[in-house]
Amino acid sequence: MQSIVSISNLSKTYAGGHQALKDVNLDIAPGEILALLGPNGAGKTTLISIICGIVKASSGSVTVAGHDIVTDYRSTRSMIGLVPQELTLGAFDTVWNTLSFSRGLFGKKPDPGYLEQLLRDLSLWGKKDSELMTLSGGMKRRVLIGKALSHEPAVLFLDEPTAGVDVELRKDMWALVRRLRESGVTIILTTHYIEEAEAIADRVGVINNGELLLVDDKQALMHKLGKRQLIMELEEAVGALPDSLSPWSLDLSADGGRLTYTYDPHTAHTGISGLLQAIREADLVLKDLKTTQSSLEEIFVNLVKGN
Repeated sequence: MQSIVSISNLSKTYAGGHQALKDVNLDIAPGEILALLGPNGAGKTTLISIICGIVKASSGSVTVAGHDIVTDYRSTRSMIGLVPQELTLGAFDTVWNTLSFSRGLFGKKPDPGYLEQLLRDLSLWGKKDSELMTLSGGMKRRVLIGKALSHEPAVLFLDEPTAGVDVELRKDMWALVRRLRESGVTIILTTHYIEEAEAIADRVGVINNGELLLVDDKQALMHKLGKRQLIMELEEAVGALPDSLSPWSLDLSADGGRLTYTYDPHTAHTGISGLLQAIREADLVLKDLKTTQSSLEEIFVNLVKGN
């Protein structure tokens, strides 16, 4: 399947010498949701800005549906919708006129039915005649999403779309994102809310210091890099671990009532059988057992730290 967005050897160095992107290569499939994770200043917004034609790359190339973003800017920009981080909206225009004007900028014929459904999906229909200056921050964020979707783009970029917004808007937004994906729209989002990426993304990319550390299927990433923990509740608390348990590098809780064993579930020998036998031989009685798996957040933190 041909990529809808293809990024090749993309780099960006600003006038002051800061290298925001370093030789980034990435292919994004039609209809997928890709989450880009990274700390502040990692290069996420620069990458999106280059693809959308806002920032000029220092080297490399980007195509959207086979069209080069530089030589065929008009075609590529018409296929892209962007929801920026900043609330960049006028003050005196109405919600309806804002979306209608944005749609017209891309040469799309008027379609009141489409815009009405879009505003209803964003819980904005009741505010369609309201001036933008009268809206709350959350409502303005919804208008930005409406603007980005007004011309029916094939690719939607969401740059920290839920930063500083209420829980209700987040739920509405992710419901809308899922519907858009079902209709074939490709969605690339940056977020600090890692649990959202874990819940909604098909693939996850991690950026740090301008470098794309990895891009992988979410489940495959957690399979390859995730660790599991065996948590053992003791019938009676202990002050210290017996020496016979030292080979397993166990963590003992502060109250002495819980043992935690971290292991790789994909190795041939996890060491669990031997551990349980050693616990019995040490006359420790287990009250409960449970396992947990590393979250996407833990994997992300370890990658950024270089582990």
